[in-house]
Amino acid sequence: MKKLISAMFILVSCFTTKAFSDGHAIKMGIILGFTGPIESLTPAMAASAELAFKEASDSGKLLGGKSIMIERADSTCVDSAAATTAAEGLVSNGVLAIMGADCSGVTGAIATNVAVPNGVVMISPSATSPGLTDLKDKGYFFRTAPSDARGGQVLADITKDRKVKSIAVTHTNNDYGKGLADVYVAAVKAHGIKVTTVTAHEEGKGDYGAEVATLASAGGDALAVLGYLDQAGGSIIEGSLDSGSFDTFVLSDGMIGDSLTDRFGKNLNKSFGSLPGSTGKGAGKFAEVAKAGGIDSSGPYTGESYDAAALITLAMQAGGKGDRATIQANVMDVANAPGKKIYPGELAKALDLLSKGKDVNYEGATGVEFTEVGEAFGSFLEKEIKGGKFKTKKQR
Repeated sequence: MKKLISAMFILVSCFTTKAFSDGHAIKMGIILGFTGPIESLTPAMAASAELAFKEASDSGKLLGGKSIMIERADSTCVDSAAATTAAEGLVSNGVLAIMGADCSGVTGAIATNVAVPNGVVMISPSATSPGLTDLKDKGYFFRTAPSDARGGQVLADITKDRKVKSIAVTHTNNDYGKGLADVYVAAVKAHGIKVTTVTAHEEGKGDYGAEVATLASAGGDALAVLGYLDQAGGSIIEGSLDSGSFDTFVLSDGMIGDSLTDRFGKNLNKSFGSLPGSTGKGAGKFAEVAKAGGIDSSGPYTGESYDAAALITLAMQAGGKGDRATIQANVMDVANAPGKKIYPGELAKALDLLSKGKDVNYEGATGVEFTEVGEAFGSFLEKEIKGGKFKTKKQR
């Protein structure tokens, strides 16, 4: 009940760079799962987006000196009805665009039922379901995270390279889990890896003993957990370790975060996974900007969140107006070539160039480049656990 109630209310961020009453504030929304199965990840994601909004505001160059007012809302990650209600609150309060949502199911629900009908751009930093590629969004939905159509293949390639010969698979029973599992299972089979079972699990249960028993009975060199670290996924790993059924886990992006290694430590030392990310120039610049802002940039989807917010501000500037239609009309133009490449910490420069009628090509933290339907091509980081901590092995 507590989580449902929190999802129904809009949380107003305490940050803005100027007084709201001066007529210069532009409202922007951030909707992420501040409660639910990835609640340990979302604070840094939200803070990263707010960092970009603040950077644009503090520059004094955004539409002649306007600032941005942030309103937060809770997607819960898994409750589409609560997420839709929360998004309706953002839109009715006049936000021009939404940074979010996060998990694929609630993202699709918000886009279809709230954002698109009201002409509000959404840029998700983390919704990766392949099904969102074909969303009938009328050009209002974008994502800075790449689709699991690529992510599942990359995770399968890493599984093969790690010499896994047989694997059991469990996935969260939603759009994200099912979509990723379909891609991953087909890809590992193509690599000649035996899949012993594929089972779905539900979030929010008190006990996962039955699921662990089914997976243990099927067996395998490793268990692929395609889900969320703070609820079912973490519980299934706990049960598997306690029963001795598995000691190696293949982890999807929703399973990668410090709360997992804080919980299990060196017991996960054989485990590995992948998530969208980059080791390029933009990632290094974002790490510096984030550190100065008191944010740990190593967390999942922090760079993608900064990039999503930055694109919203640049789209407004490119069109010279602070309204919903202008943002929609210009996102693709500022995200892709031609133009001056722009990295984290350079929003003032980008805003200045745009005000003079010049083009920018926003590279950002993650090497942003959109496909024709407005989703990132993206790159991936291979992650492994050593000494009880997540380490980046390389970019894929």
